[in-house]
Amino acid sequence: MILTNSQYDAIMRTYEQKQLHNHKELEKRYTNAYEKLPALKELHEAISSLSVGQARKLLEGDETALAELKVQIKDLSEEANALLIAGGFPEDYLEPHYDCADCKDTGYIANEKCHCFQKFIIDMLYEQSNLKHLLQKENFDTFSFSYYSPNYIDPETGHSSLATIRDAYEESRKFVDTFGKEFYNLFFYGDPGVGKTFLSNCIAKELIDRSNSVIYLSSFQLFDTLAKGRFDKDEQAAKINKHLLNCDLLIIDDLGTELVNSLTVSQLFLCLNERLLNRKSTIISTNLSLDALVDIYSERIFSRITSNYTMLKITGDDIRIKKKLMNMEEM
Repeated sequence: MILTNSQYDAIMRTYEQKQLHNHKELEKRYTNAYEKLPALKELHEAISSLSVGQARKLLEGDETALAELKVQIKDLSEEANALLIAGGFPEDYLEPHYDCADCKDTGYIANEKCHCFQKFIIDMLYEQSNLKHLLQKENFDTFSFSYYSPNYIDPETGHSSLATIRDAYEESRKFVDTFGKEFYNLFFYGDPGVGKTFLSNCIAKELIDRSNSVIYLSSFQLFDTLAKGRFDKDEQAAKINKHLLNCDLLIIDDLGTELVNSLTVSQLFLCLNERLLNRKSTIISTNLSLDALVDIYSERIFSRITSNYTMLKITGDDIRIKKKLMNMEEM
C-alpha cells in the first residue's frame, strides 16, 4: 500500500508525540533521582564538565590528556551508576525508554520502515476498512465446512453445497496468495446466508494483515457515499470516493439491496469500470441470480462482471438460521 501524504503525516505525528512524551518522562526521572541523591547530580555535572574538556583536548590534538580524561569520565560514570543502584533505582533508570527499542521510536531502521511502522499502517487499514471488529471473528481460521451438506444439490449446476463452498474457498485462498501478482476479481452469488460475506471477510483480513488497503461497503453504503461525494459536496465522502477507486481491494456486499435506479446503475458502472482500468481488484457478493443481475443492472454491467470476474455460486441452507437452531438446542 502507498500511503497518502495525510496518512504518512498522521503516523509521523504519532512518533513525534511518543518521542516528546518519553523525553518528558526521562526528565522526570532525572529530577526524582537528583532529589533523592544530590551527590548523583554532582557526579553528572562533573562528568559533563570533563566531557567538554575531552572535546576541547580532542580538537587540540592532545592525545595524552584525552586518554586521561576518558579514564576519569569512566571512573565517575561507574561511581554514578553504583550510587544510583545503591539508592534503590534500576540500572537503566536514567536511560531513554522507548515504546519500540528497535527503531527508538523513529519509525525507521536505517532507511527501512520498522515493524512498528508497519503495524501503524495495518491498524490504519483496519479502521479504514469498516471491518476492524468483525474480522476478529470472521477469518480463515474460524471458517468451517461443517455447515455445508454433500446432500444439498443445486438443480441448476448439479453440484452439492459442500462442493460449491470448497471451490469458493480454494478460489479465495488463491486470490489472497496471488494478490498483487495476478489481477482478477471475485463475484460471489447464491442463496442468502451461505457464507458469501464471510468469505469476503476472510480475504479482507489476510490482505489487510499484509498491508493492503481494503474497503468494505454494503451496496447501500456504496451508493450513498458516491452520491454524497458527487452531489452534496461532502468532503469526507469525496475523500472516501477517491479511496473507493484507488484502494487495493474494494468489497461491495449485498449488491441488489439498495434502491436501484438509473443513477445507481450509472454509478456502479463507473466505479467498476474505473477500478478495472486501474487494475484494482473488487469483490462483489449478492443474493441475486445472474438473470436478475442482467434485468436490474443492464447488459453493459453484466458483461463487465462476467468478463472480468471469477463467478462463484454458493448454495445451501441459511447458516444464520442453522446457528440459531443449534444454540436453541444447547439451551
